[in-house]
Amino acid sequence: MKTASLAARILLGAIFLYASYDKILHPEAFSAIIFNYKILPPQMVNLAAIILPWLEAVCGAALVLGVNARGAAALTALLTTVFMAALGFNLMRGIDVQCGCFSAAPAEANTAFDLARDAVIFLLALYVLASQRDKPKKTLY
Repeated sequence: MKTASLAARILLGAIFLYASYDKILHPEAFSAIIFNYKILPPQMVNLAAIILPWLEAVCGAALVLGVNARGAAALTALLTTVFMAALGFNLMRGIDVQCGCFSAAPAEANTAFDLARDAVIFLLALYVLASQRDKPKKTLY
């Protein structure tokens, strides 16, 4: 079980590090993706485009390094819930938005697939959160 927990923690961290990379490099393109969701007020879009990728990167690094892994897992579960809510809201409105989950580059929208993938990531985050229950808050393994 310890090996599965370690592998899940590192996988979740790697997913969030990977997800943050292109968005950190191209905040203007990511800002356009966030704007297309039509959820945030326009004056908050740029701030979200700057903060979200860095939050993903910090959570990913914490998970990979095992530093405050429980808190990072909880935050990734919360972020993934917000992402799924935004996708689901647009799916209910009949708007197929480009997710922007892993890249700020233009891509074909597939909201149903993105929701399913995010659900798997959410379950992974919950597993990591539960498996970190008895571990010390700060470790480097």
